[in-house]
Amino acid sequence: MKHQDMRRRIAHAAARMLAEDGSLDYGSAKRKAARQLGAPDSGNLPDNQQIEEALRSYQAIYQTDETRAQLTLLRQTAIEYMEQLVDFDPHLTGSVLNGTAGPHADINLQLFTDHQKDVEFLLMRLPAAYQAGEYRTSDTPGRIYPRFMIDDPRARVDLVVYPAAELRNMKRLQADGSPRRLRLPQVRTLI
Repeated sequence: MKHQDMRRRIAHAAARMLAEDGSLDYGSAKRKAARQLGAPDSGNLPDNQQIEEALRSYQAIYQTDETRAQLTLLRQTAIEYMEQLVDFDPHLTGSVLNGTAGPHADINLQLFTDHQKDVEFLLMRLPAAYQAGEYRTSDTPGRIYPRFMIDDPRARVDLVVYPAAELRNMKRLQADGSPRRLRLPQVRTLI
């Protein structure tokens, strides 16, 4: 019982940090919250689903109008980029998809194509600046994928490019049964 109470407290403290700051990821926020609450051992850390539930609660109480407006802007921006990247089978993921995006959230898009160089050629023609990098997945150590960060003034857009065949092997649902990613037609229905 004591551990469950501490997990709940850590989840809510981490959710507050994520909602107010936005520069942390779930893992960093829960470790920082645990340190602040005097529970640095990992046995008390909540899972990401508990953090997400606490974040939804926090936003519903303290940031309802602000969150709704920001989420609409982020989803509209995501749709614009997905339309431009339609040849690369774009999928929306992350906080913009699940509805927990705050004022500092990135738009996370996964692209699935066997023509990865064509993605960068398209980005060169867009008006927003971008940086190229790499994404290393924790699911399959050693796998590296091209990553592009677009500096859009509305929100940073984070693109990770996967080979087309990888989509079949990726999990479709979150632990709570919600989708991990959506294609453009489904994203349009979120607005």
